[in-house]
Amino acid sequence: MSNTIVEVKEAQFISNNIKRFIIEKPANYTFVPGQAAEIAINKEGWDTHFRPFTFTSLNAWENLEFLIKIYPEHKGITAELGKTNAGASLVLSKPFGAIEYKGPGVFIAGGSGVTPFISIFRELKKQNRIATNKLIYSNYTAQDVIVGAELHDLLKENYINHYTKEGVIGFREKRLNKDALIDYIKDFSQRFYVCGSHSFVHDISGMLLELGATAESLVVEQ
Repeated sequence: MSNTIVEVKEAQFISNNIKRFIIEKPANYTFVPGQAAEIAINKEGWDTHFRPFTFTSLNAWENLEFLIKIYPEHKGITAELGKTNAGASLVLSKPFGAIEYKGPGVFIAGGSGVTPFISIFRELKKQNRIATNKLIYSNYTAQDVIVGAELHDLLKENYINHYTKEGVIGFREKRLNKDALIDYIKDFSQRFYVCGSHSFVHDISGMLLELGATAESLVVEQ
């Protein structure tokens, strides 16, 4: 499947820096929850600037959904997407990615790295298979959390917020380190899904291995 030009149906900020895009879904377009697509803006000067973004929708939905963190200071594609509204068009690649559900486990996300897990959790909820999974979600502050209310509704007591730069009663304020992982996780023989920045994935994966997880049990983007 080659790249396809698609219309933006809806575009609105759902927080100070997260923008929700509802995008036309091409005919017969399917993906695995957890996968991503390369996206460019279909206008002069931007139509070859592709960046990967993760689907947060389900295959059963009429359209595609992306929740994209906007970085206006970077002057790149997300800054331009921050100014992109309904009626604009994007260039969409075929789906790709190594993150997909392989069975119950602990999901560990840093910042916008939670987006592939949103689609997975929505699909598991639909299939009534979500109860045996846990999410540890690390952010600087509460304002950085993406769809926190929905995640809490989906996972109940298996949803853990970890804030690294905000003192909030009832929440931790420290780096997500080995001590924190030991507090949150009692069994390191289970499966782990890790997504975030390259340094986050590298550091968390390394700590999990040191604590007894196996390389085969880690599901990360390659």
